Amino acid sequence: MGEIAYAWRGAFDNAEVNALHAEGFDHRVLDDDWWGQVNRHSLGWVVARDGGSLVGFVNVAWDGMIHAFVLDTLVRADRRRHGIGAALVRIAVDEARKAGCEWLHVDFDPHLTDFYLGACGFTPTDAGLVRL
Repeated sequence: MGEIAYAWRGAFDNAEVNALHAEGFDHRVLDDDWWGQVNRHSLGWVVARDGGSLVGFVNVAWDGMIHAFVLDTLVRADRRRHGIGAALVRIAVDEARKAGCEWLHVDFDPHLTDFYLGACGFTPTDAGLVRL
């Protein structure tokens, strides 16, 4: 394992994010257009690379004003528990702040509570959700 390089709005190809997403969310590999999606709808994203290999990714969607949203925090399975995910989110926080956002939201499954509330510094809030 080499040194991890992080890049805000870093280059990636759809195939590598699709593979990482499939591994992270336990589904078959899809053929989604991540590059088009993040360029149309996101404030930015962070990629983490070890050499040429994508080992982490996080998307930061936003409302175009003061709210940003952490989505799809992903770290390759063999690289988890080494601080890569927390570093991805830390960069996302810094870049959202620089863009003038006042709030960064995240929702997550209960097993990720320690990661988001502990390692990443989010605070719990009351929120609502409608399943569509």
